Amino acid sequence: MNIVVTGGAGFIGANFVYYMLKQRPADKIICFDKLTYAGNMATLDKAMTKEKFKFIRGDIADRRAVDKLFRDEKPDIIVNFAAESHVDRSIEDPELFLRTNILGTSVLLDACRKYGIDRYHQVSTDEVYGDLPLDRPDLFFTETTPLHTSSPYSASKASADLLVQAYSRTYKIPVTISRCSNNYGPFHFPEKLIPLMIINALHDKKLPVYGKGENVRDWLYVKDHCSAINLVLTKGKAGEVYNIGGHNERRNIDVVKIILKELGKPESLIEHVEDRKGHDRRYAIDPTKIRNDLGWEPETKFEDGIKQTIQWYLEHKDWWENIISGEYQNYYDKMYGNR
Repeated sequence: MNIVVTGGAGFIGANFVYYMLKQRPADKIICFDKLTYAGNMATLDKAMTKEKFKFIRGDIADRRAVDKLFRDEKPDIIVNFAAESHVDRSIEDPELFLRTNILGTSVLLDACRKYGIDRYHQVSTDEVYGDLPLDRPDLFFTETTPLHTSSPYSASKASADLLVQAYSRTYKIPVTISRCSNNYGPFHFPEKLIPLMIINALHDKKLPVYGKGENVRDWLYVKDHCSAINLVLTKGKAGEVYNIGGHNERRNIDVVKIILKELGKPESLIEHVEDRKGHDRRYAIDPTKIRNDLGWEPETKFEDGIKQTIQWYLEHKDWWENIISGEYQNYYDKMYGNR
């Protein structure tokens, strides 16, 4: 099969590329990525050495580029990771998120209509459900929870989900959607909570925590997420939505303290800052459906995954130091511009 992974130079997309190269060695994996600030070609260095891997630079909102992708590569499966995903950035510049996350999804779906596809998979987020109260630990997001967004980012992802479902019903495109909880692990972009705290702590810099840090997130190790998506592709029923959660709920402040403890740094580095606008209180996914229907369960406990993640950042300083310095943005042209 020819499997196109859009956004494959980003955090979860790149981890999925490596997972698929290992799990499905007979398939060709094509990464289609615009290489925005969060896309990093250095992340794909090892993949670039694989015969069954191909990288194409392109924007999912560019109809000509997507049309050429379908003509040339003849994909059997599309897995759409490509998205603007940082809530703070969406608050500052909502239009960019609408273009990539909504228009880009529609462009991909139109290409699926035109050329045909065995499966289109939309990688979504639990943020489309809004949030849950902190004093109701018994409540969880299920696939039937109404969409109730809190930020331009989550609104753009919810809109994309609705488009996918509409194309499925109207044009009979075989689609699936997965909505995941917060991912963590290797190659996580340094502006996100866990890598930011690790890197700041290593430099003895202040660790900015929104408000009191009491907001709760359900953490999912990225490899577990990749295994779930692969399972949805192979065994998932077209037209269905699957929630992918880790059952690893933690308050933000507790996550930060765990990182400081693992690195032997003092909690005095924590600095409480003004809370984010419209900050969601709690995310918690009920993964019963994917467990019952497909037999998936997360393998990585948070206590183990966070240690593995910290160790990865300690062993790959060159990767994140290049990002912090801005050098990674020139990496593609330097390494692959003449290929």
